This record gives sequence, structure tokens and C-alpha cells, in this order.
Amino acid sequence: MDTQERSWAFDQPVSSPFARPEGLLGRLAGVIMRRTNRRDQQEVLGLLDIRPGQDVLEVGYGPGALVRLLAERTRAARILGVDPSGEMRAAAAKLNRAAVAAGRVDLRTGTAADTGLPDQSADVVVSVNNVAIWPDLNAGLRELHRVLRPGGTLLVAWHGGAGATRLARSLRLPEDKLTHLNDALTTTFTQATRHRLSTLDAFTATR
Repeated sequence: MDTQERSWAFDQPVSSPFARPEGLLGRLAGVIMRRTNRRDQQEVLGLLDIRPGQDVLEVGYGPGALVRLLAERTRAARILGVDPSGEMRAAAAKLNRAAVAAGRVDLRTGTAADTGLPDQSADVVVSVNNVAIWPDLNAGLRELHRVLRPGGTLLVAWHGGAGATRLARSLRLPEDKLTHLNDALTTTFTQATRHRLSTLDAFTATR
């Protein structure tokens, strides 16, 4: 991500190696993400209702841990992924090499606002711990609405929740930003529901 791009939530340039991991710092960020996001991914998987034969898209898949959970623990027909980092694409492909080779996992470079996917490509779209660093929230939501099939579900989640860790507390969004996110979802989608998980503030919305 261009360091001049500004987060819609924090109104400052996004320059963290966690936003667009590259090089040695990027690889280290990927390792940290795999370790710190495990509980988040388990909770997200529990909230998603993925039925056999559905296509799932993860936006910002990072090192690929949630992609692996989706491949191992659901009967989704296909797991797609877009992430702005080529470094993370390589790491995620390595972690999911068997599913990639089998054609069940398809990992690409892209962003929430520009997935590069055709209209109505997925039944479920999920984004964990990256929505707050999107430069343009509304552009991202419009794009994800476009790639969802009618009746499809979007889940976006960010650090926070009822039992937030010290890291999650330091990163959690203030209530006005969470309200802004909820309002943007209800504007773009037919309905939105807020969920307070252990370490995440999550929202589900229906196309």
C-alpha cells in the first residue's frame, strides 16, 4: 500500500508493515499475524455459515491461516483470496500448497476496492483485521457488494471485542468509527448486524 494512502478510520498515512508486508519486515509481520490472529480466525469461522458448494472470498488473507481453516474445516467449493502484498501471496500459497495445487484455493493480489474478480463471484466474503486500514471504506464495500451473489453474506471484523487483549485494546476503533462502519454497511447492503466477539468487533451484512 502506498504510504501516502490514508486510512478512513485513523485519518493518517498507512505505513505499517502489517498493511502491505514486504521484504524482511513483511515476512516478520506475517509470522506475527499468524500467531496473534489464531483466536480471531477461530471465532470468525464459528460466525460464518458456509454451506457445501459455496465459493468464499477472503479479503486481506495475509499469511493464509484463515484460508487454510476454510479449506480444512468447511465444504466450500472454492476459496478465493485477494491481498495487496506479493510477499503474503507467496507465504499463503506455501501454507496452502496442496489446496492451491488441487485448484480449490485461488490466491491473487488485489484490494477490497479492486479485487479484479467478475461480478457475483462469491457467496461469502470475509475480511479480518484490515477494514480499518482501507483508504476508502465506501469504495471497498461497493466492490464487495459487486462480487457477492444475491443473498450472499459479507463479514468484516476488526480488533476489539468483549475480552480484548492488550494489543486489541490499543487498536480497537472508537464507537463513532464503529457506528460509521455500521451505517456504511446498511447503506450498501440490505441489512447489517453487529457482533461483539471475544477479541473482535464484527459485522455481518447481506447482499
